[in-house]
Amino acid sequence: MSKPIVAIVGRPNVGKSTLFNVLARENISIVKDTPGVTRDRIYADCTWLDRNYTLIDTGGIEPESRDVILSQMREQAEIAIASADVILFMVDVRQGLQDADAKVADILRKSKKPVVLCVNKVDNFQKLGNDVYEFYNLGIGDPIPVSSSSMLGLGELLDEVIRHFPDGTDQAEDDDRPRIAIIGKPNVGKSSLINKLVGENRMIVSDIAGTTRDAVDTSVVRHGTEYVLIDTAGLRRKSRIKEELERYSIIRAVSAVERSDVVVLVIDAKEGVTEQDAKIAGIAHERGKGVIVAVNKWDAIEKNDKTIYEFTDRIRDTLSFMPYAELVFISALTGQRLDKLFDVIDLVRQSQNLRIATGVLNEIITEAAAMKQPPSDKGKRLKIFYATQVAVKPPAFVIFVNDKELFHFSYLRYLENQIREAFGFKGTPLKFMIRERDGKEG
Repeated sequence: MSKPIVAIVGRPNVGKSTLFNVLARENISIVKDTPGVTRDRIYADCTWLDRNYTLIDTGGIEPESRDVILSQMREQAEIAIASADVILFMVDVRQGLQDADAKVADILRKSKKPVVLCVNKVDNFQKLGNDVYEFYNLGIGDPIPVSSSSMLGLGELLDEVIRHFPDGTDQAEDDDRPRIAIIGKPNVGKSSLINKLVGENRMIVSDIAGTTRDAVDTSVVRHGTEYVLIDTAGLRRKSRIKEELERYSIIRAVSAVERSDVVVLVIDAKEGVTEQDAKIAGIAHERGKGVIVAVNKWDAIEKNDKTIYEFTDRIRDTLSFMPYAELVFISALTGQRLDKLFDVIDLVRQSQNLRIATGVLNEIITEAAAMKQPPSDKGKRLKIFYATQVAVKPPAFVIFVNDKELFHFSYLRYLENQIREAFGFKGTPLKFMIRERDGKEG
């Protein structure tokens, strides 16, 4: 089951980002940058009492503001609300109950989502504790006093948040249909791609009831297999503020990727691969999803015999942290290579679920070590005793060694390449855990 999503919302300057940063820092071992990817800290993977969840930071909601930036922030927050399983509604005890707080509460009530009311900046519970009761007037539940900056009351707050998480026995557990998330920046052709895939297959298309996400789920049948396409398109832009659009696309991508098996990252061939594409791709990479890069609008590019190789090199360079990603050059407008896209989706699905027998895996690693000697330091050489696959989706391996400090990243990358060469694993990341004989893990 995918991790629950918690969105922090509220008026500007009530302390949402402070709370976000505190919770993210508490889980710094989980929240780590993907090599080669820089991005805004809009979301973080967090843990409380062995419950994993994804935390989303939003801009402040000003319900009636005509200011362009504030209206963009409001729309971004509304997207996060639609994507969330639980909403953490933050208010400011020092400013007291504001008319805008009541209007935000009205927005949240309409969402029909569980809401946890967080009263921030209660730095002294004895002095400010009685002021918290004023927020009962919002009619949205019991106010929980906290101080983000002083890290007070956070345990009680998180206890209440996880109480609202969906049950572990989620319907999605019994749904074995492959789920394909279509993600990417605004206006790269995600909607056109979905529409063409549906039209080309000439199957009955229906919205799947029960989804609580902002993304639209559509079922499509091809060669007897039913796929669920998770569409993150449909963003209505009100301005061209680049930073806000980046936040929109990342928030949408987080919720869609969480629910998917395979991710199709759509890139505009006319614009080329961008840093924002890398940010969005990094979400799928971190979560161990199968990844396909679909270069759309390929029909609009003037080509020669070197064009496709030049594009491939540029994409591989920008997305260097995920060299395993499969590339497909398509046109949602003409339908060019869309049939191949489904073939690649099936290939990536197979790779995600591929299991390698322990004996065969160790043969490959032994041969690899014979071709390239393991590294050594101060006369001590790395010895690889044993390896076994422990999981799929994504494929994960445990390698037992004499000293994990000797297991240099470059040698792990070498072994990964040898494993990929032997078994394929197209379009999927591989996870490796390095353990010593005494159980220490790396």
